[in-house]
Amino acid sequence: MFTTRPELAGNFGMVASTHWLASATGMSVLEGGGNAFDAAVAAGFVLQVAEPHLNGPAGEVPILLWDEFAQKVSVVCGQGVAPGSATIDHVTGLGVEVMPGTGLLAATVPGAFGGWMLMLERWGTWSVAAVLEPAIHYAEHGVPTLDRISATIETVEQLFTDDWPTSAATWLPGGKVPAPGSRLTNPVLAATYRRIVAEAVGSTREAQIAAARDAWYRGFVAEAIAEFSTTTAWRDSSGEVHGGLLTGDDLASWSATVEEPLRFDYHGHTVCKTGPWGQGPAFLQQLALLSGYDLTAMGHLSADYIHTVIECAKLAFADREAWYGDAADVPMSDLLSDAYNAERRGLVGTRASFDLRPGSPGGGEPRLPDYPDPARLALASGLPGARGVGEPTVGSDGRVRGDTCHIDVVDRHGNMVSATPSGGWLQSSPTIPSLGFSLGTRAQMFWLQDGLPNSLRPGIRPRTTLSPSLALRDGKPWLAFGTPGGDQQDQWSVNFFLALVHGGGLNLQEAIDAPMFHSEHFPSSFYPRRSRPGVMHIENRIAAEVVAELRHRGHEVEPRDPWSLGRLSAVSRDGEFLRAAANPRGAQGYAAGR
Repeated sequence: MFTTRPELAGNFGMVASTHWLASATGMSVLEGGGNAFDAAVAAGFVLQVAEPHLNGPAGEVPILLWDEFAQKVSVVCGQGVAPGSATIDHVTGLGVEVMPGTGLLAATVPGAFGGWMLMLERWGTWSVAAVLEPAIHYAEHGVPTLDRISATIETVEQLFTDDWPTSAATWLPGGKVPAPGSRLTNPVLAATYRRIVAEAVGSTREAQIAAARDAWYRGFVAEAIAEFSTTTAWRDSSGEVHGGLLTGDDLASWSATVEEPLRFDYHGHTVCKTGPWGQGPAFLQQLALLSGYDLTAMGHLSADYIHTVIECAKLAFADREAWYGDAADVPMSDLLSDAYNAERRGLVGTRASFDLRPGSPGGGEPRLPDYPDPARLALASGLPGARGVGEPTVGSDGRVRGDTCHIDVVDRHGNMVSATPSGGWLQSSPTIPSLGFSLGTRAQMFWLQDGLPNSLRPGIRPRTTLSPSLALRDGKPWLAFGTPGGDQQDQWSVNFFLALVHGGGLNLQEAIDAPMFHSEHFPSSFYPRRSRPGVMHIENRIAAEVVAELRHRGHEVEPRDPWSLGRLSAVSRDGEFLRAAANPRGAQGYAAGR
């Protein structure tokens, strides 16, 4: 099949990401003697500068990694928690029906810095100064303004000028939207990271990392965040003015963690994902359902194939809605069991379903939230504070407007990393003027209703969409991959993985370049929680007769531009070689390696 670029192959190291500067940075670290973990950390900080509309210093990062020395897969959770005062009664007492998608009220503890530092400390070899140097350089000297950065800032220009002057001062240089291709700098952020480096003092590398972490969570960064959160108030997507809930105690009491992954075996492959505090298990549930079908016999991207994948996705994501959250009693064993999935498979018919149908794992009674009517929310009113809500992923017409970020690395030793940094977008909340970045709004994913796995509670993680992936083949590390895309992450990633397994020998680049599709059947994870039952988006490179057959089966197919869905990247250990590939859509993702 046609590919936009070659699959890379070599035996030294590979990096693939959503921005060429991050991929080049990661490769430079490998060339300089660093390992995959050092490279991913340095590249992750560069993404904050190169794609500020898609991730920022106060965002979050989940990471899956393979440690070649320990022969082990681990999850690093860089997802912060709800503040200690973030109760349902407190928030609804402010007159808020749904957690806003912008502003200070929806901020969780910034987890990205802690997640990157934990991986650097435990698995890396480089110093804090070394991994931050590339990001500091680009923040001081500038990066080329992407078309999407310019478009994002233009979208929220009035919000910045009318209501968020600190953001206008940072992102409207000279009072104007930066033009595509112009030089975009952030000297305040550069100064923040330079001070982090200056305070990262210790007799060992580990002591220096601990000092950097203290500066962020208990030192000058935490003090600035807490003061801004608790003493200022800003208009948000509710249309009203609210302050924040984050305090210094919230930051000081949080730390990133290392966890065991969830796993599922599929056709000789073991896919590893985060726990149900992310949506990653929905990938595994789709595999559990699809294991009962012969997708190879159906033919890759045939009408039977696409119908089956979409209908199984609807069932898996319905369970996400009813059962996932940062809770100890999520019945994952039942959700992935053979018996449960055999029963659920019986719901897949020859016609498209228009119902949201969560199951009853272990005999439990599913409970869905009371989904709000978007027409009642500020987004529909056209208020300036409603602009820029949610995750900048897929617009209401299904077109990619921007995403999160992703990076994959494999080194010559065999270590692998898959990371999906996000949040703290420049349009998420007002810029903290002394730090040069915005707080995230991940708490918008909580429900302000009691008794749900994802109900707002102090000190717990929101159920996010961020979903890096790592897979073993025949028990050996094989593939690190992922994509931006909010709710679409565990659809586009599934498409890619299934193309490798059932696509008749496609390589990484061919599987990424293959036409993508996804469902909008289930409610969005982001404000204002819109759903479009039965609607499927599909790149119009799919054969016309396939689209006609899908419509005949009842799917509301909305064709999209031929190269518009997904921003996947991947690296692999495959036989004699390391391999890599990256997404051509959007003209900014690249792989590098030798």
